[in-house]
Order: sequence, then structure tokens, then C-alpha cells
Amino acid sequence: MTAPKWLEWAQQLQAVAQAGLEYSKDMFDIERFQQIRELSVEIMAEYTNTPLEKVSELFANETGYQTPKVDVRVVVFNEDGKLLMVRELLDDCWSVPGGWIDIGLTPAQAGLKELREETGLEGRVVKLIGVWDKRKNQIVPHPYHIYSIVLLCEITGGSLTGGPETTAAGWFGPDELPELSHSRVSPDQIRQMFEFRDDPQKAAVFD
Repeated sequence: MTAPKWLEWAQQLQAVAQAGLEYSKDMFDIERFQQIRELSVEIMAEYTNTPLEKVSELFANETGYQTPKVDVRVVVFNEDGKLLMVRELLDDCWSVPGGWIDIGLTPAQAGLKELREETGLEGRVVKLIGVWDKRKNQIVPHPYHIYSIVLLCEITGGSLTGGPETTAAGWFGPDELPELSHSRVSPDQIRQMFEFRDDPQKAAVFD
């Protein structure tokens, strides 16, 4: 499911407003860009049923020239071909391990950090399997434009546990998937992950 047009418009208006507020010197231009930002906030709040103040805080925290945010997702299969998944604390639904990439970390370092923190397992990166534009597989609208770097990993140690942001971790086959955390992963993305299990030579996917 691709992102709805209203979401693209709101994100683009926010990006234009943010750049204008960063670089404009004229007080009248600054006022106009602030109005554009407020309009983008109203669109997002109206269509997501999110309080106006919350959306405004999200957008107001952003400064400088706006670019897509980047997160990392870790794909791990066990010897039975089952996918490692974690239950998210925030919505009690399931995703693959992952999160925002911290400043100073490479994608591989960030992925292994998320794997360790969310599951208690140590691993190593085997290959890049995708760079996904979340707008292409978006079920729950998100205020930010996000790229996901998806890494295939294998386990090297540790023991399976939950973490500070997860309440459980487990292994699932394609026909026994739990309820997905749709703000983090979509059914189509899970399907693509299993394609890499079945075809180790499959080329990385990008949008």
C-alpha cells in the first residue's frame, strides 16, 4: 500500500517550510513559511486524528534542510527457517528487530545493536537485502519520510529475551505470523523477507 497523496502533500509542505525557516532572512518570508508549516500540521492532524499540539511538536523539533530519516531492520532466520520477531512495547504487536540509526554508527553496527538490545542475541551481518522507502508499503501514516535499511543477519551468540522497548521475542513461520506492528513493518515486507530465505542469491531490493 503506497502512502496517500495527502500524506505526501503534508510532508512536502513541511519540508518546504522547514527549509524556508532555516534559510530565509526576510521577516515576511519567514511569516509565510511559518503559515505553510502550520498548514502541514493541520493536514496531518486532521487525517490521522492526532492532536494538533502533538503534530506541531514533532514538526517544530525539526530544523535545517529536511531529508528522509533512516532506520534499520534486522532479518534473522533460525535452522527451521522461521523469522525472528519482537513484540513492541508501544503497541503490543510484532515486528522484526530494528529502530532509528544513531549518529556515529554504521548501518551494520546499528542493526546489530538493535538485535542485541531487543532480543538478547548477538549476530553478524550477512548481506544487505533492501533499502525500502516506507511510503511504498505504508499502512499507518507517519509524519516523516523514512528509508529502512534491511539487513540479513545470522546469530553468533546470546540468549533470546525481550528488551527495554520489547516485551517478547520469538520465531515464526510464514503461516503462523502474529499481529504485525504496521507502523514498523507491512505484510508485503514480511513476504519479501521470506523470499530471501528461499533464495539466498536474491538481489537486494530498493524502491
